[in-house]
Amino acid sequence: MKFPSFVIFVTGLAVGLSSTLVNYNQGVATVQFSRTGIVSHVTLSSTSKANSPTLGERIENLNPIDTVNTIEKTWEGDYETYFKANLTQSSLKAQQISATLGRLANQTTKRTALIYAVPTPKKLDLILVLPQRAPIRKSVPAATQVNLVGSTKELVSEITDLTKVNSNSYLPAAKRLYQWIITPLETELKNNRIDTLIFCMGPTLRSLPIASLHDGQKFLVEKYSIGLIPAFNMIDLNPRSLKNSPVLAMGASQFKELPPLVAVPVELTTIAPNAPRQGKNFLNQEFTIDNLRSQRASQPFGIVHLATHAQFNSGAPANSFIQFWDTKLTLDKMRQLQWNNPPVDLLVLSACRTAIGNKDAEMGFAGIAIQSGTKSALASLWNVSDTGTLALMSEFYRYLKTAPTRSEALRQAQTAMLRGEVRLEKGKLIGPNLGTGINLPPSLVALGNRNFKHPYFWSGFTMIGNAW
Repeated sequence: MKFPSFVIFVTGLAVGLSSTLVNYNQGVATVQFSRTGIVSHVTLSSTSKANSPTLGERIENLNPIDTVNTIEKTWEGDYETYFKANLTQSSLKAQQISATLGRLANQTTKRTALIYAVPTPKKLDLILVLPQRAPIRKSVPAATQVNLVGSTKELVSEITDLTKVNSNSYLPAAKRLYQWIITPLETELKNNRIDTLIFCMGPTLRSLPIASLHDGQKFLVEKYSIGLIPAFNMIDLNPRSLKNSPVLAMGASQFKELPPLVAVPVELTTIAPNAPRQGKNFLNQEFTIDNLRSQRASQPFGIVHLATHAQFNSGAPANSFIQFWDTKLTLDKMRQLQWNNPPVDLLVLSACRTAIGNKDAEMGFAGIAIQSGTKSALASLWNVSDTGTLALMSEFYRYLKTAPTRSEALRQAQTAMLRGEVRLEKGKLIGPNLGTGINLPPSLVALGNRNFKHPYFWSGFTMIGNAW
C-alpha cells in the first residue's frame, strides 16, 4: 500500500479563528487554532476521488502504450486499496508485457493475448496486447456501460435459471457480448495464431462468465483457453506444470447453516485418492483450518482443493468467506495461512457464489489468487449443481496431467461437458477420461441420467491469476 506524504505551510496570524481550510494537492486540510493563534490540530480530508477524472477520462486521448500503463497502475491501486495490502508482483510496462507474452509462448507452446476491457458511460474501450507486438486499441460505442451491465445481468440470469437448462435462452445476450468484446479483436487474434485469452476487466465485467460468450456457432471456450486476472503486474508470471503435483483435497458434505453438498465425498476420493504421490482427502470433521495447516506442514501439496461453500459478498473482504467444518475463513484472513510457504500453485474452490455485478464482490473474486498468495485459483461465479461440479472436477484433474497449461485443462473439461461427453448414465459418472465410469452413491443415482451441456453447469468456473 502506498500512502501520500503531506507538507502543509500555514502562515500569518489567526487570532480569533477556530479553524480554517487549506488546499493541498491531495484534498483539503482543516487547520484548528488555539486561542493564541497557534496551530493545535490538522485534519486531512482527501477530495481526490471526487475531483479526479475517471479511468475512462484519463485514457481517452492516450496512445495504446500509455493506456496499458495507466490501466495497470489504476487497477493495481484499486485492488491494493480494497485488500489493504501491497500486492504488486512487478512493474512491467506495455512493451515488457508484450515481450513476456512472447516468452510464455515459447515456454508453454500456447500463444496468449491479453485483453483489457474498460467500461465507460458512453463506450467500451478494448486494448489488445499480443506477443511481441505493439498494443492495439478499439472502441465499441454500442457497448455503453448501461448496455454492458444490462447484458451481463441478462446473461447470468438466463444461464442460472434452472427452469431453462433445457433451452438456449442465454444466446441473445451471449452473442451480443461476444460482438462487443471479441469481434472487434478477432482478426488480430486469428492473424497472430492466438489460442489463449487472458482478460483484465473493469467493474461490472469481472463477474462475466466469459466462457459462455457465443459467436453464433461456437462458445468462446471452444476456441480459446481463458483466464481472468486483476492486473498483469499482480500475478506470478512463471509457468509451472501441475502434472505430477499431489492434491490436498478437503471439504464438507454437511453444514449447519448452508445447503448440503452430497457429491463432495465422491469428489474428494475421485480427485485425490489417499495414495502416495496422488494426494490426501479429508471430509467433514477433519476439514478444519488446523488440519489444513498440519497437512501442508507435513507435505508440500502443489494443489489445495476445497470442496465447500465460499461466498464473495459486497463490502469489505471480511464479508467474504470460505466455510470450513467449524469456522469461516474470511477473505481478509487468507494470507495468514501462508499459502506461499510452501508454495501452492493452484487453489481450487469448487462451490463458490459471487454477488454478480457488485464491485467489491467482483474484486474479491478476481483477486482471490493474489490475496491468498497462491499462483492461481479456480473458482465459480455461482453455486453450480453438486453433480455438475463433480463432473467438471473429475475431468479437470485428468486433463491437468496432459494439458500444456492449467487454463487449457479447464477448457478441455468444459468442452467435454458442453458436448455431452460427460454425463450421468446408469448410476455412473461417464467421461472421456473416466474409464468405465465412476460409481455413484444412491442419492446421486436417484437423479437418473443427465447431461451437462448447458452453460449453467460449466461456464461459471474461471481460472484466475497464472493461467499457465
